[in-house]
Order: sequence, then structure tokens, then C-alpha cells
Amino acid sequence: MSPSPTSLSPSPEQTPPSASRAEGYSPPDEWTEPERWALLPHGQRTDKHGSVVGFPHTVEGGVAMAVAANTTVIEGGTNIFDEQMRLYDSYVVPEDHAPVAVEHIKAVTEKPDRRFEKETGAPAGGPLPAGAYMRNHVIGYKIIEAKGDEISLWVLARATQKNGELAKESGSYTRTLIGVQWHDGDWKLSPEATARALSGTRAQEKPPIVAPGDSVFNTAGWTALREAS
Repeated sequence: MSPSPTSLSPSPEQTPPSASRAEGYSPPDEWTEPERWALLPHGQRTDKHGSVVGFPHTVEGGVAMAVAANTTVIEGGTNIFDEQMRLYDSYVVPEDHAPVAVEHIKAVTEKPDRRFEKETGAPAGGPLPAGAYMRNHVIGYKIIEAKGDEISLWVLARATQKNGELAKESGSYTRTLIGVQWHDGDWKLSPEATARALSGTRAQEKPPIVAPGDSVFNTAGWTALREAS
């Protein structure tokens, strides 16, 4: 089975089948302290693609890899295709790599890349102007099942876009279903594990897309992330 971007971090322009986006949601003015916090372990090294890898063989290590695989920064000379390929090369099980998957990533990122260039005034193919960026960072997670060398979880993220130094930042919150497996000494994104997670949660109620500080964040069972010192 060839992996597709359903295994990867959605950009602000993309919402794959395993992801959902909450448009127009704003956190409430009144802060409610999250009941569950996590400080996840670091990876041991940075690979040749610039991605952090080498996470510990624990549930927290698997979650940490899923967080890394859903953290993206698109700015300067980097585009959406570049970031999706970095995630693909670094985090997808190598045996699932295939030319058809690369072509699929190229196809689904072409329009978003050209649209972002147009919105920022960048030339076709970049680079982006100073102050322009797309970012995706994880703010919470909820484990569905952790069994042996396979973990399924929901990842909650904040996707933001800024079209230039003087432009106003826009953003939205996303929820993505992810399946990861321990493979050859590290955690990897697995299309098969994600497919099993999709099948197993089809009849279940999905956790609402809310930010830390919202009281619903706690009732939904999300765990917030602490920044490493």
C-alpha cells in the first residue's frame, strides 16, 4: 500500500480524509486550565532531510514522532511540496515509499503552492517574501489505542498563514487521525495503521476541535503539550 498525504501533516490549504478543520473557531476569553499535560521526549538526532528522528520505544516516544511529523514551517525558499516530501522521506515507513506516492504529493500540493505564491506576491516557484509563512504546530493529542508496537491517536494542531510582514496572520485548528508503528529502531507513520485507526473509529464520536484553555478541551480528553526547556 503506497502512502498518501493522509499520513502527513495537513497544510493550511489541505484537509485530507484523515483530518478535519474547524473554520471560524476562536478560543473563549475565559481560560480553563487543561487537566492533562505532557512533556514529550526528544528525538536523538536530525536526519539528512532536517527532521528530528530517533524517538524512544515508548508510547510517549511514538506520540513525539507523530507531533514532529505534524510540525511544519513553510517560508523563504521552502514550499508546501518541499515540507510534505520532508515528512514523507523522514517519517513514512521506507517499504511504503513508491513513485506513485511522490506523484500524488506533487499533485495535491501544486495548487496550494501556486495559490500561496499569488497571495503573497511571490514569483512562481518562490521564494516567498519576508514575513510570509505557513506553519502547523501541534497543541494537543488524544491516544485512541496503544498496543504493542502500534499506536493510534488524534492530533490537534494550529495551522497559521501570514502573507507578508505587514499582513495579518490567519489561522484555524485541525484534528488529524494518525497511526504509527515501531519500525527498524524508530517510530514511523504507517498507512496500514492509519487505515486500521480510520476503520476502528468510524462509528465513534470524534473529539471536538478546540484549543487548550477551552473547557471542552478537558471534557474531550485532550492532553496539552508543554514546551521543552
